[in-house]
Amino acid sequence: MAIYGIGNPLIDFLCYADDNDLEYLSLSKGTMLLVDEKKRTEIIRRMNDRKKTISCGGSCPNTMITLRMLGAETTLAGGVGNDEFGEMYKKRLSDSGVKDETVFFNAATGTSIILLTEDRERTMNTFLGANRLYDEDNVNEESVKKAELFYFTGYMWDTEAQRRAVRKALGIAKENGVKVAFDLADPFAVGRYRSDFLNLLENYCDIVFANSEEARFLFSNYDAYECCRSMGKLSKIAIVKNGKKGSYISDNGKIIEIPLYGTKNPVDTTGAGDTYAAGFLYGYTKGYPTEKSGRIASFLAGEIISQLGAQFTPEKAKELAERISSGL
Repeated sequence: MAIYGIGNPLIDFLCYADDNDLEYLSLSKGTMLLVDEKKRTEIIRRMNDRKKTISCGGSCPNTMITLRMLGAETTLAGGVGNDEFGEMYKKRLSDSGVKDETVFFNAATGTSIILLTEDRERTMNTFLGANRLYDEDNVNEESVKKAELFYFTGYMWDTEAQRRAVRKALGIAKENGVKVAFDLADPFAVGRYRSDFLNLLENYCDIVFANSEEARFLFSNYDAYECCRSMGKLSKIAIVKNGKKGSYISDNGKIIEIPLYGTKNPVDTTGAGDTYAAGFLYGYTKGYPTEKSGRIASFLAGEIISQLGAQFTPEKAKELAERISSGL
């Protein structure tokens, strides 16, 4: 099954921080904040002497890259800058085997400064850069038509241009029988666009992903199980990830409980949700039962939080794919 994703290609700067840093920078722990160049410069200046790693990331791109490394056919669309980071990103897609439909713009490539605190929470500070310029005219209609599934996240709703692009792709998908999977992505995004997201779930989505906090914002309910039931009334398959308690999946109204795999003491939670989505969609593309797809998702999420960074190495991905094929 071919999967087409529109997302935000970002260069991730992963830095170790403490609560004093977050207080100094007026940042809320565990959230994603859109920042301008001035705020990005302030954060970089504060974290300049800290240990850091640089990699290619972004929520939807993480999912597309992980899916491809597991063996699925994926395409990534989005915007990159005509700079060294843009070139770096395109090389990463080429190396991983993802079909590259990113577009060069005369702007800086987007970046995400991820501050990792001792409790393993990550606070993301995203400068969208060139991503803001990706618009409906940049969508490859034929690629959407040929896909069997279209995937996007709630982050796309933070710019008018990207919103237009996703709406165009959704229209093409609906006209051509292409399945749609949507990850709400961030509780604050849900808070900003709640009515839009509810409309998307009801009218376009076959699969929807949320964590318990995002689901709470959507349905004003702290009970993850009940949120999953509510979401399952809007989408055929609805998934609520409930942290250390595992996850719930509503499959045509039937609730399935998925256990937590891996460590309860994560090294880095960056990319956990992106990897969960990749795992579930991998099982879905293979035609596995929903419960098995959920177990694969939970297993892979457990593996990604046991390492630094939001993507597996090719060697690790191959090992994990073999473990999945031999049965969990």
